[in-house]
Amino acid sequence: MTSPATPLHPPIVCCISGFDPTGGAGIQADIEAVNSIGAQCISLITALTVQDTHTVYHFQPVAPDILRAQADTLLNDIRPDVFKIGMIGDDSVLDVVLEILEKYPNIPVVYDPVFSSGSGTSLSKGDMIDRVQRDLLPKVTLCTPNTPEAKLLGNGSKDLDQCAHDILERGCDGVLITGSHESTPLVENTLYTVGDDPVSRQWERLPHLYHGSGCTLAAACAALMSAHLSISDAALEAQEYTYLALKAGFAIGQNQWHPDRMYWSRELEEDEDPHVN
Repeated sequence: MTSPATPLHPPIVCCISGFDPTGGAGIQADIEAVNSIGAQCISLITALTVQDTHTVYHFQPVAPDILRAQADTLLNDIRPDVFKIGMIGDDSVLDVVLEILEKYPNIPVVYDPVFSSGSGTSLSKGDMIDRVQRDLLPKVTLCTPNTPEAKLLGNGSKDLDQCAHDILERGCDGVLITGSHESTPLVENTLYTVGDDPVSRQWERLPHLYHGSGCTLAAACAALMSAHLSISDAALEAQEYTYLALKAGFAIGQNQWHPDRMYWSRELEEDEDPHVN
């Protein structure tokens, strides 16, 4: 008897991130970016937060037993093409994340190191940075820190090239350091990959503060890598996508703006002919 054909489906990204009730960052940003680019997102929630567009007031990591049970149930049913990791929260959640990655060592991993909110609120407990350096980075394919995060992971060096080298030495294949937190006229992002010269791209510095730009970039990288793009090609296309999403952003609250991760669909709507033949 012939087995029924398996229906085609888009590539799958498993996003492991915190929950942001504003929808600007965290798991909702991941889902929007992944789906917008054409992949399918499955998700695991690492933490709940109390926040608005101003700041994060409190966060509560998910109980590790619940996260472990959800991961086992989900991943026994659906096999992702790429993992994307964002906010982890505390050591017990990191333990579960590491267990997941150990079970699926051949699946690429994009890691956006979230240690604090855009307003400066700490989003990690315990010796998270040391453990990320020692235990997580060796399992990461592409790490996407902003400059403060790169300096934390690069042992505090002020030289970003040295920070990137230190992160690569931990075992990553690539590091994309973003310059949105600097005071330069243009935003300069630099991709470092093992065995290649760094590649920098410059982007217009937009006038607003944005909520979820790092999540958007990392999730876009993961979605593009799930379609078998190389790290270099995925990083470039993800930067362009993120820039356009930020440029089309909007304010739904009283402080940080949200990226419009579906900007292209609104462009299509504007281009549609309103007349019916």
